[in-house]
Amino acid sequence: MRSDAIKIGVQRAPHRALLKALGITDKDMNKPFIAVVNSFTNVIPGHMHLNQIATAVKEGIISAGGVPFEFNTIGICDGIAMGHNGMRYSLPSRELIADSVEVMVQAHRFDGIVLISTCDKITPGMLMAAARLNIPALMITGGPMLSGIYRGKKVGTDSMFEAIGKVSAGKMDEKELKCLEDVACPSCGSCNGLFTANTMACVTEALGMSLTGCATPLAVSSKRLRIAKETGERIVGLVKEELKPLDILSIEAFENAIMVDMALGGSTNTVLHVTAIA
Repeated sequence: MRSDAIKIGVQRAPHRALLKALGITDKDMNKPFIAVVNSFTNVIPGHMHLNQIATAVKEGIISAGGVPFEFNTIGICDGIAMGHNGMRYSLPSRELIADSVEVMVQAHRFDGIVLISTCDKITPGMLMAAARLNIPALMITGGPMLSGIYRGKKVGTDSMFEAIGKVSAGKMDEKELKCLEDVACPSCGSCNGLFTANTMACVTEALGMSLTGCATPLAVSSKRLRIAKETGERIVGLVKEELKPLDILSIEAFENAIMVDMALGGSTNTVLHVTAIA
């Protein structure tokens, strides 16, 4: 195992001592060390629940005979960053995320990786890191938020942008705008529409980098937690099988993902991200 570099032999006694400070036992030293790369933050609605998902992933890893180690990456909410100078920092954050994952995994010699993401630049950034590292890796995405209901109709993030135009055109007053903004985004999860986050979740599944059925369950659903646990279990299997991202990310996988994206009518931002991953 890759992790033998930090836990086997006389010269690694200091390393083992430090690992034991974390609560790692002698028995654990014989198990695969799995990185759980969480992007939890309470800045992004799509990421505010990822600690729950991380817990389920770690339970799956332990039940399958691995040892989970969790660390975090940064994340930017494109919706909140939009319309001002903050948007200049969104795409560059993808590269920072890819670099930070690569640095942590290489420095600590993990045997496998579970990547936990939801939103726009975080998902491709993590996939870029997985491809660069080429050690067993799986992603679980956080799922879409619930739709809001306003005057008997479903509403979401896009409804707010349309509402701004209606206010400007005198077709909606600010009181009604306030009522709409109170209900448009009613839960955790990615923005409730086929925008970049949900499109990339579908692309990730079509590429084969997340489990079948991972892309679409709601963020608040118990199915999402079950998939998280299954992802944790499966990554241990991938390590034992030595199945790596470059075994999965074939030309045919990318063609499949592009066809899925086109069939769904997904975000055009995937052009930026799929090419970067490839």
